[in-house]
Amino acid sequence: MNYRHAYHAGNFADVFKHILLTRLALYLQRKDKPIRLFDTHAGIGLYARDSEEQAKTGEAALGIEKVLAATTNPAIEELIAPWRTAVNAHWPGSIPGSPLIAKAMLRKSDRLTLFEKHPDDAPLLKERFADDWQTRVYPSDGWLAAVSQIPPKESRGLALVDPPFEDGKDFDRMIDFLKNSTQRWPGGMVALWYPVKKRDHTDEWLSTLKGMGFPKLLNAELYIREPRFPNMLNGCGMVIANAPYVLPDELATLLPWLAGVMRQDKGAGHRVQDLSKR
Repeated sequence: MNYRHAYHAGNFADVFKHILLTRLALYLQRKDKPIRLFDTHAGIGLYARDSEEQAKTGEAALGIEKVLAATTNPAIEELIAPWRTAVNAHWPGSIPGSPLIAKAMLRKSDRLTLFEKHPDDAPLLKERFADDWQTRVYPSDGWLAAVSQIPPKESRGLALVDPPFEDGKDFDRMIDFLKNSTQRWPGGMVALWYPVKKRDHTDEWLSTLKGMGFPKLLNAELYIREPRFPNMLNGCGMVIANAPYVLPDELATLLPWLAGVMRQDKGAGHRVQDLSKR
């Protein structure tokens, strides 16, 4: 329970995760039916830009600041516009986390369910959404509590899983979560965010997922430098169950641009893989 997202809010991994979150939510909203969004490891939701934690790392300057200031073309702007709108509601004083990005995407009929078990963070998150009738906050272990609420009554929706990766067991926990949630909710989307340090390490996990026979599973990765340094966060990825059919084309436009804007060294790039059952 030592991980504090305040140090990393707005970094390249946040930008990647939050832009994909908006794209997935928009796809679900193509049908005029309510959706439910789950966030299993929600944090506190909003982070001060001038905090001591931000000053220590400077990660936002290499992530969110670069993307907000970057030159775009119409295709890129269309893809990042929902994220930009959600961020600008709080920027430049604060950096929104995934709960507020998700909240910004809700229509009146949609609902948001947040889980956070950290004893310091959970009360802050609950207070932030205290007057929000669309959002429920649970001071619970998201690994277990989220699955217990799946499938939601809305039927359509997305579970975002973004654990802290503190104890070396979260990759295994994600496999268990994916198995349990897709069994209970075959048509639901599940998005598993993960860090990439040395790609050989994550490739073994991805190979395991590919061999498990999920009918529709997509993986997307973004690197800010060559992923071969095991002591550095060199990239990140997201495995998506029931990914939208339009997502690979969107990623083909979006990811090269993001890699170019946020690159920190040689080897920056991206990768998209189909992990579905053949």
